[in-house]
Amino acid sequence: MISLALIEDDLLIQESLRDFFGAQEGIAELQTATSVECFLSDFAKVKNRLEPEIILLDINLLGISGIEGIPLLLDAFSEVDIIMLTTFEDNDKIFKALSAGACSYLSKKTPLAKILEAVEVVYAGGSYMSPSIARKVVNRFAPSKKVSQKLTKRQQEIVDGIVAGKSYKMIADDLFVSLDTVRSHIKNIYKALNINSKAELIRKSYDNEI
Repeated sequence: MISLALIEDDLLIQESLRDFFGAQEGIAELQTATSVECFLSDFAKVKNRLEPEIILLDINLLGISGIEGIPLLLDAFSEVDIIMLTTFEDNDKIFKALSAGACSYLSKKTPLAKILEAVEVVYAGGSYMSPSIARKVVNRFAPSKKVSQKLTKRQQEIVDGIVAGKSYKMIADDLFVSLDTVRSHIKNIYKALNINSKAELIRKSYDNEI
């Protein structure tokens, strides 16, 4: 039997998860809160309450963010495992959460049955990632890949525009092409350089890796 907690400030999502997990026979107790502060405060007010063994934790919370709340929750409950359940799938948030002590990371797009599976896997001592998240984690630790091709002159012009702080619309106007054309070039540039964000593109430019 699992003592489960949910910290989620979207009341519709919270209600959906509460109804789902409340109907599961394997859940001993389900505790909910809209913020890390409220959860810790509410818990301290009730005597003999089961400590949570697993917490499903959102990132974008009012007050203390989910990532900032991880060490507070780990300090309060020494045996707890934290599963991030969030809309954010960018590398920065994933690795900050995992580095702070979360053991798993799920997208809110994950079906309820899979979220239950994740809770059961974590309770059994494992870790669980949404497939898209797992791929990002694997890529993070994989050997760096060499650039598969050199950028074309037009692609380099677009990179220069981005590094200069121009918007896609400004770049399109400068090069007398459509906004869709710029976006298509950006997609091909990311693929050629094996990157996923503008920040990585700018860093590579500054490090003379393009």
